[in-house]
Amino acid sequence: MEHQKVREFKNKKASYQYQLLDEYMAGIQLTGTEIKSVRAGKVSMVDSYCYFRDGELFIKGMHIAEYKHGNINNHEPKRERKLLLTKRELKKLHKASQEKGLTIIATSMFINEKGLAKVMISLAKGKQLHDKREDIKRKDMERTMKKRMRNY
Repeated sequence: MEHQKVREFKNKKASYQYQLLDEYMAGIQLTGTEIKSVRAGKVSMVDSYCYFRDGELFIKGMHIAEYKHGNINNHEPKRERKLLLTKRELKKLHKASQEKGLTIIATSMFINEKGLAKVMISLAKGKQLHDKREDIKRKDMERTMKKRMRNY
């Protein structure tokens, strides 16, 4: 179920630091000035993660810059934001996140064709140092092969 992504922001560290297992698309509860900042491209997802509180899923650490044309009602840039998922998805994620070594992280955020902000979240397992080295080696080899293919 691929959706038309108008504008996308990625958490570039996510695939480097974590092994991504399951992926979910969640809605996100934003205020008026927040969605305006998102549309202006003022989003940073580095160090953002998700956690459960009272059976609901929240994202913490996502930075949405203050809207420059906002007034005194402007939003807090790093506030916690509620993620919107179905009850079935919430139960499944909560159960899985209780397992040792698994966490929920935000991998990307986009605005869909209807103008709604969506967040892609993944159930993830932290990588060991040797796994990260393997990824770097693999990417270097792929880059070298692509470069050689272009030269022929």
